Amino acid sequence: MKRLGILISGRGSNFEAIADSIDAGRIPNAEIAVVISNRPEARGVETARRRGLNTVVIPSKGLDRETYDRMVVEELRKNQVDLVCLAGFMRLLSAWFVEQYPLKILNIHPSLLPSFPGLDAQHQALEHGVKVSGCTVHFVDACLDSGPIILQAAVPVLNDDTVETLSARILKEEHRIYTEAINIVLSGKFRIEGRRVILT
Repeated sequence: MKRLGILISGRGSNFEAIADSIDAGRIPNAEIAVVISNRPEARGVETARRRGLNTVVIPSKGLDRETYDRMVVEELRKNQVDLVCLAGFMRLLSAWFVEQYPLKILNIHPSLLPSFPGLDAQHQALEHGVKVSGCTVHFVDACLDSGPIILQAAVPVLNDDTVETLSARILKEEHRIYTEAINIVLSGKFRIEGRRVILT
């Protein structure tokens, strides 16, 4: 049984989608070992507790990156986590954190990376006037939204789209491909050549 550690900062909709996929058997032989939030007020904290999941709040306010990361890694190790999934976790991980879990940290981002990294990706896409946007699941490295890409899904950008309507269309795809990407990584059926993740 593979053990997942989920890091959240907000409502945790991707975390819920992962939990639903595990419950439904779409991610076989996996369980959520711990949900960690850096914000006590995050809506996902309440959701995780309601689902009976091991939920830990480690407030990040006022702590430098590596000090905080060491606290989180200690909690992940305590829970024997095999794979770390960022689900709306609004902190950049230190190089030290990434070194502890090589190719074992995933993130989902609401754009077709490398376009529109960072915050407000949907707003960036609309401002830029792109006709297609989407989402990306990638391995995490020490730089922002820049690790090797595992899966992407595209959605059209419509003329009358707002940030809200585009975000909702992208979110549906996020929930779908995050489950697929977790299955790929847990199965080990991939190799990395340069920046490319080759599915085997």
